[in-house]
Amino acid sequence: MKDEVGLRTCELKCSLYSIPSENREKNQMALLIFVFLFVTFIFAFIRLLSGNHRRRVHGRLPPGPKGWPIIGNLPQLGPKPHQTLHALSKTFGPILSLRFGSVDVVVASSSAAASQFLRTQDANFSNRPPNSGAEHVAYNYQDLVFAPYGARWRMLRRLCALHLFSSKAMEDFRDVRGGEVEQLVRELAKKAGEAVDVGGEVNTCATNALTRATVGRRVFGGKDEREGAEEFKEMVVELMKLAGVFNIGDFVPGLAWLDLQGVVKKMKKLHGRFDEFFDGIIAEHREAEEKADSDGKRSDMLSILIGLKEEAGGEGIKLTDTDIKALLLNLFTAGTDTTSSTVEWALAELIRHPNLLKQAQIELDSVVGSDRLVSESDLPNLPFLQAVVKETFRLHPSTPLSLPRIASKDCEIDGYLIPEGSTLLVNVWSIARDPSMWPDEPLAFRPERFLMGGLHEGVDLKGNDFELIPFGAGRRICAGLSLGLRMVQFMTATLIHAFDWCLVDGQMVEKLDMEEAYGLTLRRAMPLIAKPMTRLAPKAYPKDV
Repeated sequence: MKDEVGLRTCELKCSLYSIPSENREKNQMALLIFVFLFVTFIFAFIRLLSGNHRRRVHGRLPPGPKGWPIIGNLPQLGPKPHQTLHALSKTFGPILSLRFGSVDVVVASSSAAASQFLRTQDANFSNRPPNSGAEHVAYNYQDLVFAPYGARWRMLRRLCALHLFSSKAMEDFRDVRGGEVEQLVRELAKKAGEAVDVGGEVNTCATNALTRATVGRRVFGGKDEREGAEEFKEMVVELMKLAGVFNIGDFVPGLAWLDLQGVVKKMKKLHGRFDEFFDGIIAEHREAEEKADSDGKRSDMLSILIGLKEEAGGEGIKLTDTDIKALLLNLFTAGTDTTSSTVEWALAELIRHPNLLKQAQIELDSVVGSDRLVSESDLPNLPFLQAVVKETFRLHPSTPLSLPRIASKDCEIDGYLIPEGSTLLVNVWSIARDPSMWPDEPLAFRPERFLMGGLHEGVDLKGNDFELIPFGAGRRICAGLSLGLRMVQFMTATLIHAFDWCLVDGQMVEKLDMEEAYGLTLRRAMPLIAKPMTRLAPKAYPKDV
């Protein structure tokens, strides 16, 4: 019997050694991966235990749900994290504590909490936490959005403020914005009575208005306009989706190399497409400048940035081509998708509420008339239109969860310890639905709440009133707030003044799909497809040149 067992054992050993070398290498690699994951698990578990001990000794964390081993609360976020966190805040309170892997996360879900983090503790939360998007897409933190707070960040922000977003710059490019909005009206008038993708049309307008100010020309012009605009929008949408993913590798460093969700691979591929796109724009721009007369100095943003390559751009810092491309990435993405998505939401809400659409049109007709289009100079005289835009930003904030910040040192908020290195998320979407701040039907679309005599008369969008902060607040408030707000108001006013709107295939307005698609920006799950119908005098509509 023993001899038989020994014989079989010998045969088994021989069979193992007879496995082809290629398969043996695969088996060895699988074993190494298993050992690595096991070791990672042990070290992470020890680290979590020691971290929890430190916090018990030094202070009390805000309340929050228990998480899973190693990955913490990540699996609990669901497909729409802003909604999940809103629901959790109702159970645990306006300051919520979570754990994503080895990272402490605190979520502010009320205006009072947001004010303490973004006003009282603003300096402590002025930096961004490490993340794969900033590393692999945003040129390894060399852009404005994710750059560390300091001299270089201040220089980049000052450049944008001076040459794109200042009062003078806004006035200098007024005709550019007006020309692109006229082009939008021209295209829609040609398609009167036909179904159009509202978001796509508005995105092309917003992008060309921005690029004419930024690089001195329409990026999507000529006969290839439609294909180029659609491809660029697809790139931006993919970027916003990827940037909104809570990547496990960002929170469990030991697993980062596995790229379990495939996010990093997609980011690198997308980065290559953006990099090629910006290389082409910069090359074409330099070629155009070389051909121009010496007296024909260009004043667009890209010309200024290229000029700063040869000299210190403030505080002794010089720019590189990578710096320029990183900044263009911010401007071309944050300044286009957020704007077009908000206009799309605004028009969808007005279509759903025909009485409000009619009220806005009556105001526009009384101020502008029917013989011309709206101009930017009309906007201050349109309080109801401005209220519509505010209410749209309230219910459909372009960034439902603020871009994350990181605590530079331990601090105390409402008696809770916020440990150094904690990631802060401000749930802008939740704050705008807080019944204690919005007692008059917080889930209803009611622009009149912002009008004279309304409960929120005088509330602005500029980071001063924390119950409504779609652009953020504090040091890292959106640099393009002034331009973004102006374009949303201008395009929304134009669309509802120049056209009546109806849904396709006899769809009832109350059945219009208003589901959200989560990403870094809050887009519609289903694009708004509607039919424009001209409503002004024929001479009001621009003709083809």
